[in-house]
Amino acid sequence: MNIFRKKSLGQVHPGLNRHLRLWDLIILGIGAMVGTGIFTITGTAAANLAGPALIVSIVIAAFCVGLSALFFAEFASRIPATGGAYSYLYAIFGEFPAWIAGWLTVMEFMTAVSGVASGWAAYFKGLLANLGWRLPTALNGTFEPAAGTYVDLLPILVMVLVTALVLMNAKAVLRFNSLLVLLKFSALALFILVGMFHLNPGNWANFAPYGFGEIYGGQTGIMAGASLMFFAFLGFESISMAVDEIKEPQKNVPRGIVLSLLITTVLYILVTLVLTGMVPFKDLNVEDAVAFALRQVGAGWAGNYVSLVAILTLITVCISMTFALSRMIYSLARDGLLPTSMKQLHPKTKIPQNATLVAGLMAAIAGGVFPLASIASFLNICTLAYLVMLAFALLKLRKEHGAPGPGEFKTPLVPVLPILSIVVCLSFMTQYSLSTWLAFGVALLIGVGIYFGYGYRHSEENKQED
Repeated sequence: MNIFRKKSLGQVHPGLNRHLRLWDLIILGIGAMVGTGIFTITGTAAANLAGPALIVSIVIAAFCVGLSALFFAEFASRIPATGGAYSYLYAIFGEFPAWIAGWLTVMEFMTAVSGVASGWAAYFKGLLANLGWRLPTALNGTFEPAAGTYVDLLPILVMVLVTALVLMNAKAVLRFNSLLVLLKFSALALFILVGMFHLNPGNWANFAPYGFGEIYGGQTGIMAGASLMFFAFLGFESISMAVDEIKEPQKNVPRGIVLSLLITTVLYILVTLVLTGMVPFKDLNVEDAVAFALRQVGAGWAGNYVSLVAILTLITVCISMTFALSRMIYSLARDGLLPTSMKQLHPKTKIPQNATLVAGLMAAIAGGVFPLASIASFLNICTLAYLVMLAFALLKLRKEHGAPGPGEFKTPLVPVLPILSIVVCLSFMTQYSLSTWLAFGVALLIGVGIYFGYGYRHSEENKQED
């Protein structure tokens, strides 16, 4: 049994249409990142974990993500195949480690999509409540029979809509996504402009009330804030999932990843700085912190606009993440590790239709059954785990294949940056609770079971060996 069989470096799979340009990728990356994190998590993180020093947490989280983004960029330019970390590890470490990375990526995007759908549902429920409308109790919350709730209907309905959109022509979907991203930027720009006239420097006086925190195992402080804000940057890797649909992927994927991450980081810092300057950080323990801050300073009209835009544009994160999740499932099926029906392409649109339907179904179930709080931590730990694997893979890539050639992206300061990334990612992982680690362990066991129960025997590499 050879569970470490490898693909050739730089193997490309035809079939999907190459039509995505650099601007499409930047919008895809920003659309995936800017959403639940900035609209919901920022306030609670400032109130409970880091105070105004949350901007330092954001910089640390961005640094961690930025290191991984550099690795993604180099891999994407040297191994231009869809599937992200999964495809890269397939070429470097072999099939089983690649499957684990692919499975963790599926878990990441599935929980991310369901989490955003749940966040969107919370905003929409608030809007309905203001109008005096309310869904039946049984359909108005995640599975908790003691409280009379069995399924949260709204996240399921939004996933039906998103899945239908992603099944359309990919270019048309991303154009629609671009419009929503621009609308989202308008809301955050309005917040920054209005907020600048209502800053109280006294709110920054107690800048780091919880201290720096612990490097390993901390519960509060700047590092704990960074581990939570890591969630706000997830989605940058969605660009690498669409390599087979990108024009000049060796050039455009690295540029798209780096530029979308830089834009998002600057935006997060500005929003957080203004947010903690407008309202005392202890008052920000609310789900709609951005809109809340505007209402607190008497700019209710701006707060209402932000709330409306948040409701509309959280859909962009669902679209971007569902797009990436369907391509991940397609990649696994293409290689025989999941049923071949998942790799079928629509004859006209060239969309992996069955993979998209499965992606939507998984996210709908997760969003309808599991609470948002448990989703975010699980998502983060899955992502951090495969980013550690990616850093090790870059070290092995450089050792076995040398530095990138002309026209390929080169990560600076290797091996220093990969080793630093491993240390930071492991630090973040220790910030999570035992229940999160148990859920992570169960997910890994399920993934291992699928591989040895189905994937190993049906793998395309196994067929070639036969």
